[in-house]
Amino acid sequence: MTASLKHNGLLTAASNHPKPDQAARELAQALCHEQLGFVLFFCSAEYPLGALADALGEAFGNVPMSGCTTAGEITPQGYDRGSIVAIGFDRRVFAVETALIDDLEHFDLPRAQPLVDALLERCRQQALAPINEHSFALTLLDGLSSREEQVLATLDAALGRIPSFGGSAGDDNHLTHTHVYADGRFHTRAAVVVMLNTRLPFEVFSSHHLVPLAHKLVVTNADREQRRVLELNGLPAAEVYAALVGCRVDALTPHIFAQHPLAVHLGGQHYIRSIQRVNDDSSLSFYCAVENGIVLTAMRPAPLLEDLNAMLLGVRKRLGDNATIIGCDCFLRRMALESLQQIDPASALLRQARVVGFNTYGEQHHGMHVNQTFTGVAFGAFPTSGG
Repeated sequence: MTASLKHNGLLTAASNHPKPDQAARELAQALCHEQLGFVLFFCSAEYPLGALADALGEAFGNVPMSGCTTAGEITPQGYDRGSIVAIGFDRRVFAVETALIDDLEHFDLPRAQPLVDALLERCRQQALAPINEHSFALTLLDGLSSREEQVLATLDAALGRIPSFGGSAGDDNHLTHTHVYADGRFHTRAAVVVMLNTRLPFEVFSSHHLVPLAHKLVVTNADREQRRVLELNGLPAAEVYAALVGCRVDALTPHIFAQHPLAVHLGGQHYIRSIQRVNDDSSLSFYCAVENGIVLTAMRPAPLLEDLNAMLLGVRKRLGDNATIIGCDCFLRRMALESLQQIDPASALLRQARVVGFNTYGEQHHGMHVNQTFTGVAFGAFPTSGG
């Protein structure tokens, strides 16, 4: 099945056909037109990625494309799995330039600054809108690389006032291999930077449904490189966390982690540090950076569906009822909705708000790597003078 919607110089489409060539043809049929300048896509990791890359290249020809694998897709119809969702950008409304970072280990400011400057200059040459006020960056990273914090902080320094957001690629919750797509093929241990300049009004945003509690946990022994906490408050980390949430260590599951997250408090904001798994040595592995001495605050979830509705209503209030959203939604939020049997009403809200995107292994907002958020960009009404 393919669904599409033309709005604000954007076309959105999705295919759940299991064969890569047929899925790519369905997307191309829905998205291709004379003014198509760029395609962004998010796909299930269940597809044979080599065959999918070939099929997309054949279906879209020379149209530039970027994307990544997911832990679930958000299509024009709402939440889905085993599918591909794609967004086509009209070159009359969007100038889009991309770059691949294929060496995350050594990505530093001397590499980042010329990369960002080149992207901005190529957008500037298309003369759509003033660069500083009308541009933003989208970042897609290998979600199992453990390099998000370093790469994002470096990019943020290079971007200056240019806002940014993005998501870490997933692999349908297998936690084995995640991929980003650039230059006609899928890559691991890599990142894609997509610079967009547009005449549309837009807003980069991030939202979560979690409320702080009084409980504090100090990381007293951590392996920063592996994002692993061995001790909290001087005791085995898993034992302390299990006591906090009121269950046995052997009963800790991703659903428990989703319902009882931890956060760091920085600059008046709480940034979620979600737990990935319990290890055999009673340590805890996290999706975000952890280090000795940080204080983790216990958080509790507010009603997720109500929070999602309020966030989407806020976007529509600020940008108009016809706003379109590209969203990076943490897979732990989706897991929580599934456990509450609220996927269908959540999909209805996303569909009504014209949201497309994917479920991530981590979200990115203004140089920060966070978890359990809904982060994205919303586009307002199409100017009457264009398109």
